[in-house]
Amino acid sequence: MEDRTASLSLEGFLDFSSTKALNPAQRDDAKRRFYRIVNHFLLASEIDSSARSQTYSPPRLISLTYKYALSDEARDNFLRAFFESINVPIARDGTGDDDGDPETLRSSVFAFADYLMDQFFLPLKASTKKTPQPSPVFHSAVERVQGGPQTFAGTPDRLSALRGACLVRDRHRCIISHSFDSSEAQARMDKAGETNALDDDGHLLYQDPIRPGPLEVAHIIPHSLMKLDANSELSPSKRAALAILNMFDTGVVHLIEGGDIDSPRNALTLTGPFHVHFGEFKIFFEPVLDSQPHSYRIDSFFSRYILPEFPLTRTLYLSENRTIDPPSSRLLALHCAIAHILHLSAAGDYIDKLLREMEGQGVCAADGSTELDRLLRFGLRGWSVST
Repeated sequence: MEDRTASLSLEGFLDFSSTKALNPAQRDDAKRRFYRIVNHFLLASEIDSSARSQTYSPPRLISLTYKYALSDEARDNFLRAFFESINVPIARDGTGDDDGDPETLRSSVFAFADYLMDQFFLPLKASTKKTPQPSPVFHSAVERVQGGPQTFAGTPDRLSALRGACLVRDRHRCIISHSFDSSEAQARMDKAGETNALDDDGHLLYQDPIRPGPLEVAHIIPHSLMKLDANSELSPSKRAALAILNMFDTGVVHLIEGGDIDSPRNALTLTGPFHVHFGEFKIFFEPVLDSQPHSYRIDSFFSRYILPEFPLTRTLYLSENRTIDPPSSRLLALHCAIAHILHLSAAGDYIDKLLREMEGQGVCAADGSTELDRLLRFGLRGWSVST
């Protein structure tokens, strides 16, 4: 197993937030040199990975992260961070490939990939499989007066309010399956009678061809990203993750800062199974071009045998008079980009393998090694694993 201690030295060092744009000539030159360096390692890395416990391609992770940044400004910032991390100037006066032999940059390139994995992709996927659901109001009150479990100030109340707002906005239906919330359906039938109860559009519930079911609030960008530590502060690792997130779409972090992580623009109403798949970045939303706003093509990385109804197109519900924010198109684009990077680089499968090893279900490499040291460092940085 490769020594990954080099990646730790990058913590607090890289800056993805520069707003100084590259001019066209600088951008073209930096992009060409970036791909020259990264592509040098791609084939060797992917051949080597088949014989080792490491199953994802670090160079491909770097390449895809650059590709899926959502603007020229974001890609410029990523290039600046990449060249800074390998100690090579991004802007040059001369021409030609004077960065030297890529092999001399190997440790720096792989340390940069490990930085992205350890500070962003691993914690984002491993700790956020599912949004915590709000506790009943009385249980939350008992927890509060005893100083009980709260992720940060006001979380139980915020989650309760968020679930209620999303149910109203999404008409008490899963935005993928259109299944009506079973608890709400029962409450309406108890009040109006089983054959008279209506859904939010005025249709009889008992005639709904789609079976009702329990619905949950699902965060687009995971709730745990803004979880504070014991000192009511974000850990250095959380700040690093937010900086990398902001790299995909400059300024997007402002949409989820503080309590805004629990705002309706960062949440969807889903059934439990779809919530799990969405939280694992296995389901994603792509905007339908030349269509009405808030329309998405929803697809997954699962076999069609598992989700035969996919892909499908949905136009998201909007609340009356737009009093509740719709799901943010920028945040859904971020989620989609992360999902594709995890899938196409095999980093998602690699993380899943780490989690199975942690549970004692994985198989060690031929030399008896595992990647559990990576998970240990992950836990020491203030994240937790949801399994």
